[in-house]
Amino acid sequence: MLSKDELGFLEENGYLDLGQLLTDEEVGAINNRIDELLVEEGENAGSELAESKYIRHPKEEGAHRLADLVNKGAVFDVFYTHPKVLAGIAAVLGNDYKLSSLNYRAAKPGKGLQKLHVDYKNAVVDQAYKVCNSIWLLDDFTPENGATRIVPGTHKSDRLPDEVLKDPYLPHPEEILINAPAGSVFIFNSHVWHGGTTNTTSKTRRSIHSYFCAADQPQQIDQKKYITQETRNRISNRAKEILDV
Repeated sequence: MLSKDELGFLEENGYLDLGQLLTDEEVGAINNRIDELLVEEGENAGSELAESKYIRHPKEEGAHRLADLVNKGAVFDVFYTHPKVLAGIAAVLGNDYKLSSLNYRAAKPGKGLQKLHVDYKNAVVDQAYKVCNSIWLLDDFTPENGATRIVPGTHKSDRLPDEVLKDPYLPHPEEILINAPAGSVFIFNSHVWHGGTTNTTSKTRRSIHSYFCAADQPQQIDQKKYITQETRNRISNRAKEILDV
């Protein structure tokens, strides 16, 4: 599913633009379902994150959150079953992986800045990678609306941003911004230094993170605990393997 050049770029830089994998119609349907969930869940939106002991910062004042999207509609099935995305995940983690969590994050106007960080407890080198993320753009990502930044190649570092940088909130001289249209998907090795930037526009900047981990790691959201019978009846055997249910 991925070319030799794409695999080489991902290995060297720690991220890869997979292009627009969602049509405008699909993006619209997903955003409509998200709007419904935000109303339905209200102040409890994203509460599953707070229940997880494997998420360091379950509440983020600068962003709207939803979690456990696996069980909130068939419209979200593509986020953990798309073959091109799974090819990218396997390139980083090997073939023995599982979905860790499927969450929504939308940077609020004037907010969304995160320090450069990695999504693992310590740096991992020599390709012993444990976590890998895919970010699905539900709006155009621009330099103005809080696009994710990545410092290419830092997944190979044996140091964490907090150990190296005087202020990990400041721009890094080598960082790149994800600048792409809605419907695009980016894979990034979650050991690469990355973080959200400030949304300086008047609208929220929406995305979904389909986050995977190696099979020997705990899931951020325990899929066995949350899986519903409706979801079990709907999804394929391969999807159940990916969820580890």
